[in-house]
Amino acid sequence: MTPVNVEHPDFLWRNPDPAPGYDVVVVGGGGHGLATAYYLARNHGIRRVAVLEKGWLAGGNMARNTTIIRSNYLWDESAAIYEHALKLWEGLEEDLGYPLLFSQRGVLNLAHTLQDVRETRRRVYANQLNGVDAEWLEPEQVAEVCPIVNTSPDVRHPVLGATYQPRAGIAKHDYVAWGFARRADEYGIDLIQDCEVTGLDIRGGRIVGVDTTRGRIATGKVALAAAGHTSVLAAMAGLRLPLQSHPLQALVSELLEPVHPTVVMSNAVHVYVSQAHKGELVMGAGIDSQNGYGQRGSFHIIERQMAAALELFPVFARAHLLRSWAGIVDTTPDASPIVGLTPVAGLYLNCGWGTGGFKATPGVGWCFAHTVAHDRPHPYNAPFTLERFTSGALVDEHGAAAVAH
Repeated sequence: MTPVNVEHPDFLWRNPDPAPGYDVVVVGGGGHGLATAYYLARNHGIRRVAVLEKGWLAGGNMARNTTIIRSNYLWDESAAIYEHALKLWEGLEEDLGYPLLFSQRGVLNLAHTLQDVRETRRRVYANQLNGVDAEWLEPEQVAEVCPIVNTSPDVRHPVLGATYQPRAGIAKHDYVAWGFARRADEYGIDLIQDCEVTGLDIRGGRIVGVDTTRGRIATGKVALAAAGHTSVLAAMAGLRLPLQSHPLQALVSELLEPVHPTVVMSNAVHVYVSQAHKGELVMGAGIDSQNGYGQRGSFHIIERQMAAALELFPVFARAHLLRSWAGIVDTTPDASPIVGLTPVAGLYLNCGWGTGGFKATPGVGWCFAHTVAHDRPHPYNAPFTLERFTSGALVDEHGAAAVAH
């Protein structure tokens, strides 16, 4: 791999002014938007592409997530697209020629009640039928994988076992964005920052351009990939999407010596914990209940999060909190994404990923690029149409997405 300067990402791509027109305009310069643009060029030869970002590249949810990567979802449709993504993750550093710090350290999802045990074992069996690596571990096996988890039976939430996906792990989120941005730029794609979309130009039921704070841009295809703000953009086209946007909080501790070897999640106590490459503990919780676009959350969520973390990891009782933050997640009624066409010709949606968007980054970029290029869904995103909310063909992943991840 050719060495690159990862500390100065602005040197890795151009910062152009928008051209008068493009074949495709991608709205949203986060991981999904950048991956979509890259695969449009790499897989389909479409290079006259602009990525529009109202702030700075990857400054939204991509900069605010907790970087967990896994594919152990319950339903066949979900497992397929996330496993596609995980397989791409496994070769992505070589593909992009950029260090992503992808670490396959495994993910444990703890079971604390008999109902947890039944549900999580069911997911293991479903994963195994789909060829996804998944195991059920008894409490003593959990302790072998992660010795610092409190597996004592004499606690409020005893660990009765856990699912384990060995190939799961974490990556460095900003490096992922910079890697995709660098390669997209090399293909001649324009990455345009400080460019907010203020209107969609639709004539005769077809998209013909976008209005922005930097002028009008003509295009026959617009791909929306703006996470929690996608519903705001879609409303410009007269579309009311089944999305709710919520704050999602996370935090990191001070730097610690390597002590946490894997990723641990718990739906029952609503916390998940990993240790980043530099040494800080990265901890997340469930979404805040209120709707909103403020990138901040409620203090009581952090209080519960810390209490849950200390129940599972008493060893962290003296660790100091370094900083906390929040992102904006877009959730659907069935906790699954919307990826596909819209009633407006040339307008495409990629949204509704809730708390699971980061792990899908290369997989959905691949599939969304196919959808935009061919004006029809890729087989992996075909089940996630907007029409499922009228047909009733939902992909209900609330069991796999009960806690943010």
